Amino acid sequence: MSPTVFREGGFRFFFFSREESRIHIHVTHANGEAKFWLKPAIELAINQGLTSKQISEALLLVQHHSEEILNAWYEHFEN
Repeated sequence: MSPTVFREGGFRFFFFSREESRIHIHVTHANGEAKFWLKPAIELAINQGLTSKQISEALLLVQHHSEEILNAWYEHFEN
């Protein structure tokens, strides 16, 4: 199961249900995908095929939606 948290600008932001416990979000786009850590700080963990511009756009969206992502994480993984 990989619940979608939100979609914006051609990106899909989601979790994998059975993965590591460190808080993070996966991002897909037509060109590739990435993973961002949220704690202890928001930072890129992995990039597979996204351009530097797409990574910058995705990072801004993660920063902008960080509260929403964290709330979704806690709701999904602590139930």
